[in-house]
Amino acid sequence: MKVDLHCHSTASDGVLAPSVVVERAHARGIGMLALTDHDTLDGLPEARLAAAGLGIRLINGIELSCTWGGATIHVLGYAFAADAPQLQQAIAELHAGRWLRAEEIGRRLEAKGMPGAFEGARAIQQELGDSGNAPARPHFAEFLTRGKYVRDHAEAFRKWLGSGKLGDVKQHWPTLEQTVATLRSAGAWISLAHPMQYSLTRSKRRRLIIDFVQAGGHGLEVVNGMQPAEQVGSLAILVREFGLMASVGSDFHAPGDWSELGMYRPLPDDLSPLWARFQQAPASTPHVVAQ
Repeated sequence: MKVDLHCHSTASDGVLAPSVVVERAHARGIGMLALTDHDTLDGLPEARLAAAGLGIRLINGIELSCTWGGATIHVLGYAFAADAPQLQQAIAELHAGRWLRAEEIGRRLEAKGMPGAFEGARAIQQELGDSGNAPARPHFAEFLTRGKYVRDHAEAFRKWLGSGKLGDVKQHWPTLEQTVATLRSAGAWISLAHPMQYSLTRSKRRRLIIDFVQAGGHGLEVVNGMQPAEQVGSLAILVREFGLMASVGSDFHAPGDWSELGMYRPLPDDLSPLWARFQQAPASTPHVVAQ
């Protein structure tokens, strides 16, 4: 069965509504899908309704933001109890933090001669379908592009919004350990998202994985879209060394973007797929984790 365990909708920073993401996944032959919007579950009810009508197995998913070693890290949770109190509380706090973050990004860009950045990013978000969540960096990138402050989204991230740049506001996120604990309290299977996308040295990335494992994480996202094959190989080595499971996903945000639903490099055959752990259980039933 074709799976995709990492994608986004207008509930966070994607450009397609949750139901449209599911329909697109079905058209591309995906049988198991996890909608993993950033710090929100708002897209899941709509996605679940669409999936039921199409026969796609939709897994509860989320991509939570956290900090580790001064860097923003993303952690993926799957097959959890969506109504778990600790998870709901964490999401509420992240929701508030994202609004503060967006307002701060807007202030910083305005101070650099780009007035109306927050309001512009919010308007762009509402064009796509307002979820009630704060505008994210892709919305600011579109504002900068439309305002001709940059040529395209890539330049917007390279100059203003990427890691270590003016728009990279981190202070509102919980720690890695807190985030993993939150997901474990909801009975989630937990994967470290795109470990190669953080600006870390090899030794620091290894330290991150060690801390993730010690916190209670279960696997690594070994395959993230069409990332370089050598990165897949390097992550596969770490999965074997630490006895972890492996997850895969397109990290889809928009048609014609760098990724597409169900499009990613093959997972090495000898790795244990994370989704096998919840493949046979009902999509709404979390596994039991010893706390």
